Amino acid sequence: MLVISRRRFLAAAAAAGTVPALARAARAQTSVKIGTAVLGDYSMAGPVIVALERGFFKSEGLAAEFVPFRGGPDLLKAVMAGECLVGITGSTDILVFREAGSPMKMIATHTEGNHFTLNVAADVQKIADLKGKAIGVTRAGATTWVFARMLAKKEGWDPDKDVQVVGLGGLDAQLAAMARKEIAAYVWGDGGAVTELQGKSKVLLRLDAVTPKWISQIQYASEDAIKKQADTIQKSQRALFRAIKIMRDKPGEIAEVVGKKLGWSAEAVLGAHKISGPLLPVDGRINVDALAAMQDALIEHGLIKKKLALDEHYTRDFTPVKL
Repeated sequence: MLVISRRRFLAAAAAAGTVPALARAARAQTSVKIGTAVLGDYSMAGPVIVALERGFFKSEGLAAEFVPFRGGPDLLKAVMAGECLVGITGSTDILVFREAGSPMKMIATHTEGNHFTLNVAADVQKIADLKGKAIGVTRAGATTWVFARMLAKKEGWDPDKDVQVVGLGGLDAQLAAMARKEIAAYVWGDGGAVTELQGKSKVLLRLDAVTPKWISQIQYASEDAIKKQADTIQKSQRALFRAIKIMRDKPGEIAEVVGKKLGWSAEAVLGAHKISGPLLPVDGRINVDALAAMQDALIEHGLIKKKLALDEHYTRDFTPVKL
C-alpha cells in the first residue's frame, strides 16, 4: 500500500489547486495583539475574551492574543512600540496622550456614557452621608480622582475641604482602607458588582449621574498602524463588535467564560452587566460632544493644560463598524 506523508499530500494538493480550505485559512492567519489597560473590568476586557472564545478573530483571518496590562501608560507604550495593534482603555487617556505628543488616535467607542461606580460602606445610604468623609481613588490626577471631585462639586461641596479625596492605588488597597474605616467610599469601574456580592461594599450609583456627557472607554491605535494596518484594524473591530453584540443581547451565554478569565463568578459578571450592559455600543460611533465635555473637565481639574482641536484625537475611518 502506498503511504503518502501529509506534507507531500498538501504540496501535491496545492499544485493542483485543491488545498483544503482549513489549511489555506491556517496559513492566511495574521497575528495580532489586543491590549486592555486592566483585566478586571467586564466592559473593557469582556469583548476581547468573548471574541477569542467564540472564534470571531479566527473567522476574520486573525490569530489574536489578549494582553491585559496594569494601567493605561503601560498599554500606551506597547501600542507605540507596535507590540499591540489595538488598545482598549479609559477614554480620558486619549486626551492626555495627545497633549503629551503621543501619535495615537481613538478609532471607536468601546463603552458609552460613564460606567464607573461610587462604591460605599454599609452605613452610607446617600451621597450626603459622605460629607466630611474620605473617598478613595486610584491616584491623584487619575480619572477616578476627577470623578470624586466632580461628585463633590455637584453636591455643592468644596472638594478640597468638604471631602477628602485619597489616592490609594488598586482595589485591594481601597477595600482594606474601607474595612479600617479610613474611607467611606471609593470610585471604581463595573467591578464594584464583585465586591458588592462579597459584602465588602455596595454600589450606590453609576457616575453618569455626575457626567451626563461622557465616553467611558475607547479603542485606539497608533497613527502609523492606522496608515499601514487599516485592514487588520477593521477585522479586529468586527470581531470585537460581534462579541459586544452577544454581550448586549445574551449576557447569560457568556457569563461563565468571561468570569473564568476575570476570576469572577458568573453571578458577579451578570451584576457587572447590569452596570455596563446598557452602555455597550452598537457600532462604535464617536460622540464628539462628549469628547469636548471630557476635555473641558480635564482642563478644569488641571490634568491637561491646553485645548487641542478635537479632530486631532480621533479618526472616523473605522466607524460605524459594520458587521
